[in-house]
Amino acid sequence: MLIFPAVDLVDGKAVRLFKGDYAQMTIYSDSPVNVAKFFREAGAEYLHVVDLEGARDGGTPNRDTVCRLIAESGLKVEIGGGIRTAETVAQYLDAGAFRVILGTAALTQPGFVGEMAARYGEHIAVGADLRDGLVAIRGWTETSAVTGMDFCLQMQSLGVRTVICTDISKDGVLGGTNRGLYADLSNALDMDIVASGGVTTLEDIRALREMGLYGAILGKALYAGELDLAAAIREASAV
Repeated sequence: MLIFPAVDLVDGKAVRLFKGDYAQMTIYSDSPVNVAKFFREAGAEYLHVVDLEGARDGGTPNRDTVCRLIAESGLKVEIGGGIRTAETVAQYLDAGAFRVILGTAALTQPGFVGEMAARYGEHIAVGADLRDGLVAIRGWTETSAVTGMDFCLQMQSLGVRTVICTDISKDGVLGGTNRGLYADLSNALDMDIVASGGVTTLEDIRALREMGLYGAILGKALYAGELDLAAAIREASAV
């Protein structure tokens, strides 16, 4: 299983939200690149980046910072947040991003997602951000009537290979991850599933690995010092 340490961006800074609430934001660093380099030194190979302002409002206001992370971190960067056009997908991939994550666009423009998956294959992922089991969009500020399972099955039918699934209620809480959710998804889907939200302990990582998940995203637990990244990577890769 792969470990993706996370950098969430607001105004060019590395931040974390509590349960997706922009009013409950903590700024952890003015230099996301330095944060990413710290992750690399701990043994990371990948980096999960979200432009939170882009996710909420559309567009890519933190694009310059994202491009610096791609160019300078030494990590394989996946980027999401506000990516809703073919031009933006191409710009990030041309800049060297490993993978582009479609969230709001995946729900509102499924045809677009299918087109991107056909064109770019494994370099496209979708984000399934769930509030009470329903897909939330636009930076988690709106909740749809679509269930997470129905959404993921639709994305699978469109040829999307990777889904990053976040339980919003667990995000930034340091209370453990929703193992039942990922077990259900793993049993129902033939996709690479990445767990996000509340991954706090080595036990969480062990449980997700034993389910056969593709990856796990680590955020608040790293920034708060609750989880050692090097130890997490070792646990994720244990046989």
